[in-house]
Amino acid sequence: QWQLVESGGGLVQTGGSLTLSCATSGFTQANYAMGWFRQAPGKEREGIACVSISGVNIVYVDSVKGRFTISRDNAVNTIYLRMNNLKPEDTADYYCTACEWPPSGSRILPLMDRWGKGTRVTVSA
Repeated sequence: QWQLVESGGGLVQTGGSLTLSCATSGFTQANYAMGWFRQAPGKEREGIACVSISGVNIVYVDSVKGRFTISRDNAVNTIYLRMNNLKPEDTADYYCTACEWPPSGSRILPLMDRWGKGTRVTVSA
C-alpha cells in the first residue's frame, strides 16, 4: 500500500530555514521521479520541485528557485526538501508524491492522486 509520511514543518521567521522529510513505503521509490507540492490557504495545490529517478535532473518552480533544494535517498526511501530564506508566501501545507517526468512545460504535476497528510510550514513576517 502506497504510503507517504511528511515531517519537519513548523513555525519559522522570515529568512529562516527548514528541512522537510518524506518517508515512503509500499512502493519502490527508486522507480519514480519524486516531487514536493504545497497548498497555501485558499489556493490550489502546486508542484514546486521534482527530482528524476536518477536524482541528477531536478526542476523547480520559479518561486522557489535558488532557495529550495530537493534531494532523494533511495536507500532509506526518503525525499528531502531543504528550504532556505523562507518568506511569508511560503506558508502552506507541504506534500510529497511521485511526479511526472519530464515535467509538462513549466508545471510540475503529480503522477497519481496519492498523498500523505502533509506537514505545515508557517513563515512569520
